[in-house]
Amino acid sequence: MMSNQINGGEAVYRVLKANGIDTVFGLLGGSMLELYDAMYEGGEISYVGARDERAAGHMADAWARMTGKPGVVLGAQAGPGVVNIVTAVAEAQLAYSPMVVIAGAITRADQCKDTFQEVDQVALFAPISKRSVMVTDPSRLAPMLEDAIRLASSGRRGPVVLHVPRDLFAAMLPDVEPKAVAIARPGPAAPEDVDAIASLISNASRPVIFAGGGFKWGKGREALTELAETLEVPVVASTGHADVMRHGHPWFAGQAGPRGNRVASRLTKEADVLVVLGARLGFNSTFHSNDYVGADTRIAHVDIDGSAVGRYFPAEIAVQADARQTAEALAPKANKPNADVWREAFKADMASLAKERAEEAEIATWPMHPRRALAEIRDALPADAITTLDTGNTCLQAADRLAHYEPLSLITPLDFGLVGFGLAAAIGAKSASPERPVVAIMGDGAVGYTMVEIQTAISHNLPIVIIVLDNEAWGAEKAYQQEFFGGRLLGAEIQSPRYDKFAELCGGKGIWVDAVGKMGPALKDAIASNQTTVIQCKIDPGALMTLRKDLFTKQDDND
Repeated sequence: MMSNQINGGEAVYRVLKANGIDTVFGLLGGSMLELYDAMYEGGEISYVGARDERAAGHMADAWARMTGKPGVVLGAQAGPGVVNIVTAVAEAQLAYSPMVVIAGAITRADQCKDTFQEVDQVALFAPISKRSVMVTDPSRLAPMLEDAIRLASSGRRGPVVLHVPRDLFAAMLPDVEPKAVAIARPGPAAPEDVDAIASLISNASRPVIFAGGGFKWGKGREALTELAETLEVPVVASTGHADVMRHGHPWFAGQAGPRGNRVASRLTKEADVLVVLGARLGFNSTFHSNDYVGADTRIAHVDIDGSAVGRYFPAEIAVQADARQTAEALAPKANKPNADVWREAFKADMASLAKERAEEAEIATWPMHPRRALAEIRDALPADAITTLDTGNTCLQAADRLAHYEPLSLITPLDFGLVGFGLAAAIGAKSASPERPVVAIMGDGAVGYTMVEIQTAISHNLPIVIIVLDNEAWGAEKAYQQEFFGGRLLGAEIQSPRYDKFAELCGGKGIWVDAVGKMGPALKDAIASNQTTVIQCKIDPGALMTLRKDLFTKQDDND
C-alpha cells in the first residue's frame, strides 16, 4: 500500500518536471526539505541556490523571460525567507513575467497561534501577484501547483504565489504521474479588424508601428520584421524592448519615449497613424502625454490584455489579440502607404542619430563619460549577447545606446524600476541560455544590493560579466538635487568598494578600467575568459540627466 504513495515534495517535483521546468531558484530553508530531497533523488531539475531570496526571485524572473516558461522560486523558509521574495514578485508583476513562487508556510496545526516566524503571507502577496493562495489539503497540492503554472502563463503573464504548509511536503498521497498543463493561447485579430487596420495604415501619410513585449513572448520578431519590410514603415519599440527588432535594421528606430531616442520619439508624436502591437502605450513609454503620442494621431491598438487597449490614448480600432499572429495576418492585407516624404525624413533622422552616437564614442574626457563607455560596450558586445540593465542614471542613458541583434537580448526592470536587479537577472538569463554571453550593466550603488550573488554565479558555473559604471553617487537623485534643490546634496554621494577585487576574492576575474579606449577590450577579454568577471570603471560624476522633471519645482535658494 505504501509503495503506491509518494510524499508532497515528490509530487511537486513531478509536476515541475512534467511542465518542462528544468531549473529552479531559491535559498535553502527548513520548510520544504522533502522537495529538496526529491530534486536530489530525481536529478532532472537543476537548482541554483542564491544568497538572498530576492535575488533568487530576479533570477527566476529573467529565466522566465528567456524561456517563456514560468520561473520557479522556492521560498524555502516560512516567514522571513518568503517575505524576502516580495520585491521580486512586485518586479515580476509589473513586468508581466510569469513566475511561480512555492512559498513555505507554517505547519497547519500551528497556524493562527502566533507561531515562530508566522505572518499572513497570503495577504502580503495578494496585491502584487495574479493570485496568492494557501494549499490546505495534501490532495490539492499537485492540482493547485498546476493551476499556478496555468495562471502564471495565461493571458497577460504574471507571478502566482502558492503557499504550502510545512507538513504538506511530508504528507503521503497517492502516486501521481502528472502531464504538462495545456495553456490556452490567444489568436490573431478578427478578419474584420485586420481589414480595418490594413485600410488605416495603407492610407496613412505618416505611419508608425509601435511594437512591444508581446512580440518577445510570442516569438514574433520575424513577423514584425516582415510587416515593416512589406509596408516600409518605421517601427519603434516600447520601453525595455529595444531587442524587438534587430539593431541596425533600416526600418527600426529603436526605443521611443522618455527613455528612448529623439528619432523614435518624434515618430510617435508626429505620426498620423500609429499601429500599436503587443504594447500598452504605458507610462514608461509615453508618460501618458501627448508629448510622446500626438493628440490627433489615429490609433489601432492590439494587445493580449483587452483592458489595456485604448486605456491611455483613445483607440480608433481596439483589438484583443496576439501581436505576432496579428502582424502575420496584416502583412498580406495592407498595402505600402504613400509616405515617401515621411520615409526620407526618417532615414535622414536616423543618419543624424548615428552621427551623434559616433561623436559620443569619441568623447575623450576622464573620468570616462558614460556615453563613451556605452559606445565602447556597444561595439564590443557579441551579436548573440544578452544584456541586463539596472535602474539609475547611467542605465537610463544606456536604455537606447546599446546594440541588440538576436531575439531576447535585453532584460530590464521595466515598470517597477527597482535598483539591484541586473546582476541577479544576468544569472537567471545565463541559466536559461548557457551558450550565450551575458553582460549586466549597473551603477556602483546598484551592485551593492546583490554583490554576494557574484559568488552564486561562480559556485554554479554560470559565468557572467558585470560592468560597474562607478560615478560615486545615487545618480538619479543627485541630478534632481542639483537641478531642483540648489545643489544641496544629502545622501547622494557614496563610496563603493573595488568590486573587481571582490570578484577575485570570490574566485572570479576583476578588471579595472583606467583610461578611455579600454572598456571595449576589457569586455572582450572578460567574455573570452569564460569566467565571472567584474569590470569597474570610474565615470564622470557630472554626466547626469534628469528624467521626471514633472515631479519637482525649483526651490528658492534664499528660502
